[in-house]
Amino acid sequence: MAQKSSKETSKAGSALTHIDARGEARMVDVSEKPATERTAVAEGRVIMSKATLELIVSGNARKGDVLGTARVAGIMAAKRTSDLIPLCHPLALSKVTLDIAPDKKLPGCIVRATVKVTGPTGVEMEALTAVSVACLTIYDMIKAVERGVRIEAIHLVEKKGGKSGHYRA
Repeated sequence: MAQKSSKETSKAGSALTHIDARGEARMVDVSEKPATERTAVAEGRVIMSKATLELIVSGNARKGDVLGTARVAGIMAAKRTSDLIPLCHPLALSKVTLDIAPDKKLPGCIVRATVKVTGPTGVEMEALTAVSVACLTIYDMIKAVERGVRIEAIHLVEKKGGKSGHYRA
C-alpha cells in the first residue's frame, strides 16, 4: 500500500498535519503558534426506549444518578484526552461543561460538551472525547435494563479561535 505524503490534502484543501513527509504519524509542533482563546462544542445522542428514559429521569436507575455520573465522566475524559488519543497535546483546559438533556421525542438523551482553552491548539478532540465518554457512561449505567441502546451522531457542532477561524456545522 502506498504511503501518503504530507502534501496530500483533504477535501478542505489543507495538508494533513499529523503526517510527516515520509507518511509517518507525528505530533504537530505548536511552539510557534500564539496562545489564543479557543472553544469547541460537540454533541451526540443516546437513543433508548421511553421506559428506560423514564427510569433515568425519575432517578430510579439501579446504578444511581445516570446523568450526573455521565456528566462527571465526560468532564474527566476531556481532561484526559491526550492520554487516549495518541497525537493530541496535553492542554490546561479552562472550562469543560457537559449538558445532558433528556428528550422524549427521540426518546433518549442529547449530550453536549463545551470545552475552552487559551493555548496554541484547539480543543475539538477534548469536546468530542467528553461527549463520547458521557454517552458510553449512560450506556454502561442502563445496559442491564436495555441492551439495544444506541449511541449516535457524535460530531463537532462549533469551534472558535485559532488560525482556521470559526466553524459551525
